[in-house]
Amino acid sequence: MDALSDVLRVAHLTGGVFLHAEFFAPWCIAARVAPEHCAPAVGPASHLIIYHYVVEGDFRIRIENEKGEGLVIGAGEIVLLPRNDLHLIGSDLSLPPVAGSDVIQPPKDGGLFAIHHGGTGRCTRMVCGFLGCASAEGNPIISSLPPLLKLKVEQGGAAEWIRSTFQYAAEEVSAGRPGSEAALAKLSELLFVETVRRYVEGLPDGQTGWFAGLRDPYVARALALLHRDITRRWTVDDLGREVGLSRSALADRFIRLIGLPPMHYLANWRMQVAAEKLRNTKASLAQVAEIVGYESEAAFSRAFKKTFGAAPATWRRSNG
Repeated sequence: MDALSDVLRVAHLTGGVFLHAEFFAPWCIAARVAPEHCAPAVGPASHLIIYHYVVEGDFRIRIENEKGEGLVIGAGEIVLLPRNDLHLIGSDLSLPPVAGSDVIQPPKDGGLFAIHHGGTGRCTRMVCGFLGCASAEGNPIISSLPPLLKLKVEQGGAAEWIRSTFQYAAEEVSAGRPGSEAALAKLSELLFVETVRRYVEGLPDGQTGWFAGLRDPYVARALALLHRDITRRWTVDDLGREVGLSRSALADRFIRLIGLPPMHYLANWRMQVAAEKLRNTKASLAQVAEIVGYESEAAFSRAFKKTFGAAPATWRRSNG
């Protein structure tokens, strides 16, 4: 299994859609999705990744307290906020923002939340959705992405099916037809994967970080090996021989791109997998310890507590 697929699997993404909005210029709101809007689908403890898909019109968006005029998001474009940061969206971001919670309307008859807000000018229609992530803490994808990601799903090309399906589902949502929310929920998960892939492909030369590691042939191979067999008692010498580099050359390359030595990365990833097993399975502590490569439950418990600040059994009761 490649490293990106493995991290996405452990992240346990769950998509959903919660809001259909119509805005009329001039308008500006400050928004962050509250957990209660998404709790029926992802539970109150989940980390949220937010997206806005523009059906008609356009708007500007920027993270609150950042400078500049923000990104322009037009019809057929999507913007994702991997960390659900408080953000401003509007036709004019210099206007005093209205809190999104003040204009959002509760769902009727089990439908979507809605917003109908603004002046008498040009209309912008959008569908807002979310992805629930089991945990953002220590997840290399969430921590490595920028706060805003814009995706243009162009006409034609490999992503044409995403664009056409998203457009159709969004129109179905706005018309209130049954089944459209389920279609968008599944599409949200595929949308995030496509966005991450495009982000990796577009990274400039000289970039560092986890995604840059995926583009380096040696580091990407090392990551794939570590993710494929986390129970193996790896050494940097073993890993270097597998990828075709000396121990020191691999270690230097790995640290420069990923930011920590290979064995530290492996130890951290083992804890991410352990947390996923504790949260989503009924495996015993001894079984989880074995799954992530620890020879004893005691050694596993010490490592887990050092990472998460609580013993595995205690953490499981709080996060199951």
